[in-house]
Amino acid sequence: MSKTILITGSTDGIGKLAALKLAAAGHQVYLHGRNSDKLASVVAEVKAVATGAALDNIDGFVADFSDLTDVRKMAAEVKEKLPKLDVLINNAGIYTAASAMTKDGLDVRFVVNYLAPYELTNALLPLLKKFGKARIVNLSSAAQAPISYKAFAGQASLDDKDAYAQSKLALTMWSMNLADTIVSNDINVIAVNPGSLLNTKMANDAYGQHWSSADKGADILTELAISDEFASDTGKYFNNDINNGVHGDKKGAFGQPHTDALDKEAIAELERQTQQVLQSLSLD
Repeated sequence: MSKTILITGSTDGIGKLAALKLAAAGHQVYLHGRNSDKLASVVAEVKAVATGAALDNIDGFVADFSDLTDVRKMAAEVKEKLPKLDVLINNAGIYTAASAMTKDGLDVRFVVNYLAPYELTNALLPLLKKFGKARIVNLSSAAQAPISYKAFAGQASLDDKDAYAQSKLALTMWSMNLADTIVSNDINVIAVNPGSLLNTKMANDAYGQHWSSADKGADILTELAISDEFASDTGKYFNNDINNGVHGDKKGAFGQPHTDALDKEAIAELERQTQQVLQSLSLD
């Protein structure tokens, strides 16, 4: 059965590859990107491989995820355009940027990698609850580090590596909590490390090398989105580095995230700090 799937950050890397694979399998895929021209080009690429119900149901949404007002506007557009949403893949992410701070004075990694998917997902929960079993797939990382709440609030600076790892732990902690809070609403939530140093622009720009193919990451996103194998899994962390180390393209397995992702007190503190930061912003 064809599913309606939204993939953020899908004009490049594993998000784009997953969109191509899902459309080719007949699913209705909606993409997201920051640049309208690039998004239109990738939407055309995805349409070219689409089959079945997907043929007339490939489109995209433009939003800058470093601006939470933009994220909220995109959520409203998605709710207006789509009658339902079966799968949300929060794939958009950033490691380094020309400016580490957003216009609101927050670290761009915390905003793009955590606060944007937090805002988008919570806004789209009513759409995800409409029909049957829905899935939320959140892109975590092998890099996870304890959160500095001074840096999270924009009161201290971090280097790229620390900001990225802390933002990915925040996303993972929230994923575990989200699964607990919506357990009765027929929505599954999985956080996934798609693989370390995949052959993507982000990894190559950040580290100047890669260890595995981008298809390794795209394949696990595709499976987590639609495979019956994961129909009953929620509140779990899938580590695509397990089974063959960080090198190689063999599929991984469920594993253990950073201990803070399973710590109820740490998660409660993250939620408190998140609400405090969001309330400090002037969001339209």
